[in-house]
Amino acid sequence: MPLVKVKTKYQVTLPTAVRKQAGLAVGDFLEAKVEKGKITLTPKVIIDRRLAEALEDVRRGRTHGPFGTHEAMMASLKKNIKKLRAKAKSARR
Repeated sequence: MPLVKVKTKYQVTLPTAVRKQAGLAVGDFLEAKVEKGKITLTPKVIIDRRLAEALEDVRRGRTHGPFGTHEAMMASLKKNIKKLRAKAKSARR
């Protein structure tokens, strides 16, 4: 089992074998916590809130396209605008 040394600024270097096993790369984030006297480092993915919302839209099928041409995309947008306006109009009644 490889040993690591705590440096003057409380930094440690993870041994190559450990980094490879965990699949870590430069810039990755780790969550650090103490459990029963042991320090645990867990890889974490940090995702922007707007990106998370977009991924949720994709998962729930709230997307349109892909489109073969920009004309097809514009036609789809216009169609959806009409639907939204009709829905808003009926909600006001």
